[in-house]
Amino acid sequence: MATPLPINMRRLTHIAGFELVRMFLTKRGLIALAAFALVWLIILRYPIGQAVSIISAPDFEQLARDISGSIGLSKLLDWPESEFAMYWLIALYSFPLFAIFICSDQTVGDRERGTLRFLSLRSTRFEILFGRFLGQLAVLACLVGITLIATLAVLGFREPSLLAGGFFRALSIFLTLVVTLSPFVALMSLINTIARSSRLAIVLAILYFAGGGIVVGILAWQIPALNALDYLFPGVNSELLAGQNLPIMTALGVPLLQSVALIAIGHRIFTRSSL
Repeated sequence: MATPLPINMRRLTHIAGFELVRMFLTKRGLIALAAFALVWLIILRYPIGQAVSIISAPDFEQLARDISGSIGLSKLLDWPESEFAMYWLIALYSFPLFAIFICSDQTVGDRERGTLRFLSLRSTRFEILFGRFLGQLAVLACLVGITLIATLAVLGFREPSLLAGGFFRALSIFLTLVVTLSPFVALMSLINTIARSSRLAIVLAILYFAGGGIVVGILAWQIPALNALDYLFPGVNSELLAGQNLPIMTALGVPLLQSVALIAIGHRIFTRSSL
């Protein structure tokens, strides 16, 4: 086992920065970015580009309820920046799924290649785990920022007078989305400590949400107090958050607490596992 080292911000920054390099400066990362860009070009062209006509349609709220459940969209309908209202609904549900896929290889690849043992000689296991978490979260933050800038450009093309308000709306969405995504990244950090491949990590994440949701649902049906177990799952308040019906402290506090808990559990497992 590697000799324990004090937490070093320089090492932590280098580990996190490697994730950015791997996404934006490698062939595999650029292919993933190309696929991401293609999907978002379609989203920007149609649902976001036509957001004004879609949101102003009388049956929009009923349609959204049929798709996403009764989330209450009255606050979103009052946004003058219709493009950001549409962006918010799409991003809130699509980015967590995307996060599970792109964050599936945080440490498993290094374990397969045998480089994880080499890294542990120069960094603590916490630095490796937390650095990869921060790096993946930074990648997602960059992607969220890029799509928000593109949405702001669409808004400015339609109505330049809304750009100032749109900028602050984009900033608020950016901060909320990044915090909301953090427990999904932390969950994949935890799963990476027990999985042996990125594909298995994705499968385990799906089983966690699907199988775990079924188990908790059955338990809560028998004992209603066990509904609190829903907080074991990232995105537990997505429906309320989508309709802007959640207090800001709850909207930000719950995912932050989930992230801390998942990283702590992942670190405990990681320190006891062989490399």
